[in-house]
Amino acid sequence: MELKDAAPAVPLGVVILHADDALIVADKPPGLLSMPARGEDRQDCLVARVQAQFADALPVHRLDMATSGLILLARGAEMQRRMNLAFEQRIVGKRYEALVHGHIGPDAGEIDLPLAADPQRNPHQIVDRQHGRRALTRYRVVERGGAGPDAVTRVELKPVTGRTHQLRVHLQSLGHPILGDPLYAPPDSAERHRRLHLHAAAITLIHPQRRVPLGFESVVPF
Repeated sequence: MELKDAAPAVPLGVVILHADDALIVADKPPGLLSMPARGEDRQDCLVARVQAQFADALPVHRLDMATSGLILLARGAEMQRRMNLAFEQRIVGKRYEALVHGHIGPDAGEIDLPLAADPQRNPHQIVDRQHGRRALTRYRVVERGGAGPDAVTRVELKPVTGRTHQLRVHLQSLGHPILGDPLYAPPDSAERHRRLHLHAAAITLIHPQRRVPLGFESVVPF
């Protein structure tokens, strides 16, 4: 497998793939917050940039700052309510692609491990079989490449639930952390790879107003 050199994780422009009177589909670059965070220096985010063009845009879900790819926004409070309900009912489909350390053995499988916040290391999440909330991820190997310390697997991921850092922790639990993950991969991974190799590549949904199926895809940049 040929490993492309990823672009630096810096806030770049936001690409709008689709916009109508009910929803917006944006393509978030790595290194940009989905929503504002605490602190004056953490107000620049995807939502704020989209609102500069669409004042009524409201968040429906988020991606980790280091993750790139597709994200949905609603036009107004009623569309936000409908889209939030669609997420709660798990009728929004999401597909991610990642590059991970090592060769994942099975060609496909499920990771069903409950997750909880690590009280000692915010914002880390951990597998917690006693107190964690159920988290389920389905995966499929796309390609394996390299050998020894340079072995990598390209894997397709479909989260059934949407817990914080779910994909990152689940892959770490398999012994295959994502390349460049500053929280869950070995320390030298973030030094060798200039970004987290996790991308929200596709999303499917029922239009909240017109009730027709929609699907969007984003080219994986690594």
